[in-house]
Order: sequence, then structure tokens, then C-alpha cells
Amino acid sequence: MDIILASLIFIVSYIFIMTERVNRAVVALTGGTLLLATGIYSPQRAFMDYIDWNTIALLFSMMVLISITEKTGLFSYIAIRFAQRVKGRPMPLLMGVSILTALGSALLDNVTTVLIFVPILLKITKLLKLPPFPYLLAIIFSSNIGGTATLIGDPPNIMIGQAVDHLTFLSFILHAAPIALIIFLLFLFMLYFIFRSQLAKSKINNEELHKIDAKMYLKKSPLLYKSVSVLLLTISGFMLHTALHTDLTIVALSGAVLLLFLTEKELPTEHVFQKVEWVTLFFFIGLFSLVGGLQEVGVIDEMARAIVLLTEGEYVKTTMLILWVSGLFSGVVDNIPFVAAMIPVVKEFESYGIMHLDPMWWALSLGACLGGNATLLGASANVVVAGMAEAENEKISFIRFMLYGFPLVFVSLIVATIYIYFRYLLPFM
Repeated sequence: MDIILASLIFIVSYIFIMTERVNRAVVALTGGTLLLATGIYSPQRAFMDYIDWNTIALLFSMMVLISITEKTGLFSYIAIRFAQRVKGRPMPLLMGVSILTALGSALLDNVTTVLIFVPILLKITKLLKLPPFPYLLAIIFSSNIGGTATLIGDPPNIMIGQAVDHLTFLSFILHAAPIALIIFLLFLFMLYFIFRSQLAKSKINNEELHKIDAKMYLKKSPLLYKSVSVLLLTISGFMLHTALHTDLTIVALSGAVLLLFLTEKELPTEHVFQKVEWVTLFFFIGLFSLVGGLQEVGVIDEMARAIVLLTEGEYVKTTMLILWVSGLFSGVVDNIPFVAAMIPVVKEFESYGIMHLDPMWWALSLGACLGGNATLLGASANVVVAGMAEAENEKISFIRFMLYGFPLVFVSLIVATIYIYFRYLLPFM
């Protein structure tokens, strides 16, 4: 009975989120509250086991850092200079944003990257009177593809790296980065093909653009130096967190608290908190609660075990099924809980006499990270971008996003299938 009830609450909530008739945070929180009220899980289980407070704290910290830095005019300055550098041409701007986002997501993590880039992008599109949707779409897709390339780029990779000792930062560079680069190049081609006609119609007044003095937007004050210094220090902490043996959330929280302390007299904390995307944060809390209900009743665990039963433990079939199931499932539900359920299942294959598990780990990583592009709920970065865009009255439709996302994921999984088969499975066979 609990399985039916939890599944029903999740499905109904998901339908409401898709139709966008009610605010998605309200829907997700309502679903989580119903799971508590019906006794699917206890408040302690919900708050201690299922809501990922590390992700919530990381998002909150970066929102604080970005909101303070934005007050200095730095993002407006960067936006204008970048637009002037590409002479305001829509397509080079689209490609440039995609490349920078992918690089940032690989070197930092995709959530942090979109928190930095989206405010800049929205300022550029507003300045040039360009449609923001293609650029927001490019940022989301690029962040997830770029995050696939490294250990710290996407939460599923971090989880796999923590579970498997020999899969180091260098391992992801050698094994995940090449296929991420191939898929990213294909994505750029698809992006150009899809939006070239739409963006070609946009008329840019290049003379007016170059008349703008970007320096006028930059407020050279102690607030600027403090915010930039702490932001760079935090980003450096992200890049060095493995060497420092420090969690990403601790780095982000430390940076946010330090900057709040240093800028309290110039920018009161209550003003900073007003700029935090609370709707996005509460949506995450509700989403984690909904998925937690599926975990509590064993739906996700049963899906993982079904992979083993369906393939009867056959090596090639199991590896490919892990890739496609993780890719398609991660497009519907946040990939973090699915990867958490799959890690012990993959480890269990050793008891069946399969000692070479690396292809399965790479299949799980690629499927979970690339599958996040399918819908707005597929990855944390997607939800963050949607929330920030909605705050600027640039709402991203769930259905419209999905029409672009699913074809990209399908192509990505086909390419990943070929890559895994020829690089890992064929030599092993």
C-alpha cells in the first residue's frame, strides 16, 4: 500500500510541476508534506536522510556570494565587455557562452558555474534585446556536459569517486573528459543548426553597443575588492578541495559567511538575503522529499535490482542497461538518489565473479550526468537556472525545455554507448 501511495503522490506532483499551473516549489512541498502526513516516512527520516542539506547549503552560499558581488556592477561590466568583444553578434555570443560554461563546470562544478554565469547572461540578452531562452538552454546543457568531464563537475561523479578509491580526479580526465568533449562538439553543432535562423532575425545596433562605457557600470569601492577577493578565494577552494581534504559545502559556506562579515556595514545582511532565490531552495527541499518517498518504499532500489534480473548478470548487457536506465531515469528524477542506490548494486557484481567493474562505473557516471539534460528536474543546475530566470521574469517552460532536452540526451547516450563498447567492452571481450 505504501508503494502505491508514495508513487501516486510523486506522479501527481510531477504532473502539476510539468503543467506549471501552480508554483513548482508549492507543489513539491505539498507532495513532501503529504508523504509525512500519510506516514510514508517520519520527519526525522525526511530531514536527516533524504533532504540533501549539503546541496541546499552550497546553493544558498553561492547565491549569497553572487548577490553581494552583483551589487558592485562587476557582472554588468563583464556582460558589456563580452558583448562588445563578439561585436554583439548573437551566434558567436551563444557559442562563447556555451564554451565558457562547459569549462567552468568542468573546473568548478555545474551548479556554481551557472550561479556565476546566469546573471551575466541575463544582463547581456537584456542589453542586446536578444531572446534569452536559447542562451539559458545553452548554459544548462553546457553545464551538464562539462560537468561530466571531471570528478568535481557533477554530484554523481563526486559520489562515484568517493565510493571507488582508484577512480581519481585524473581517472575522470582520462576516461570521462574525451567523451564529454565529443558530445559537447556535437551539441554546439546542434545548437547552431537549431537557433541560427531565430537569432539571425535579431537586429543588433553595434554602434550603440560600442558607445557604452563598461567602466561606468563598475563601482570601484571596498565592496568590489572584498567581494571579488572572497569569490576568487572560494573558487580556488573548490578547485583545491580534494588536496585540502575539505568538503565543497564547507568551502562555500566559509566564503559566504566571510563575505557577509566583511560587508555588513556597506550592505546589510537582510538586504542580501532578500536577493536569495528562496523559491528555488524550497523547491529543492520538496523535490528531495518526493524522491525520498520513493527511496523509503524501495521503488528506486527495486529498479536497480531489476537491471540485474533483466540482464541475468551478462556483462555487456548489464553495462549498457546501466547506461541507458541511469540516463533516462536521471532525466525524470534528480540523478543523485538514483546514483546512491546504484553504487551498492554495481559493487555487488563482484560477488558474481565480475572483477572488472570500471566500464559499469563509467556507464553509471555518463548516464546520470548526461541524462540530466532531459528535463528541468534532471539535474540541480537545471533547477537553479530556471529559478534565476523566473526571478527575472524569463520563465522556462517545462515542456518547451523537454522538447530540446530529450533529443540531446538520446544522441548523447548513443554516442556514449559507442564509446563504452569500443573502449571498454570490446577489448575485454
